[in-house]
Amino acid sequence: MDRPNPMQRVRYALGGTLPPNLREWVLEDLTGPGAARRYLLRFLIPVVPVLCLFLLVPGPAWIGLSMMALLYIPLIFFTVALMYVYRRHRLLQHGLDPELADIRDRRRAAAEREAYESRHGRG
Repeated sequence: MDRPNPMQRVRYALGGTLPPNLREWVLEDLTGPGAARRYLLRFLIPVVPVLCLFLLVPGPAWIGLSMMALLYIPLIFFTVALMYVYRRHRLLQHGLDPELADIRDRRRAAAEREAYESRHGRG
């Protein structure tokens, strides 16, 4: 499997598309093991240095930390809530089927359904 070079990775992380020969890598990045962790890290880590600027506000440290929390907690919530939408968009952006965004969940549900039906005399 081809892997993107450092410049392509930066462009990809900033929302750009990769060449067609890297579609397999994109699919693995968005749907493979650790995809959720990579997605969260890409969105939540880069804002921490910017939020640390609130620590420069004069006064007690808890004021700066509170301001950081007021921005960071909703960011975490919306980042998690929009993960599926983001994956579908990125797959579509790279010319892949957006239905692949939840392929692991579908396979797991199909296996559970098959196991249930075999246990209970159906199928």
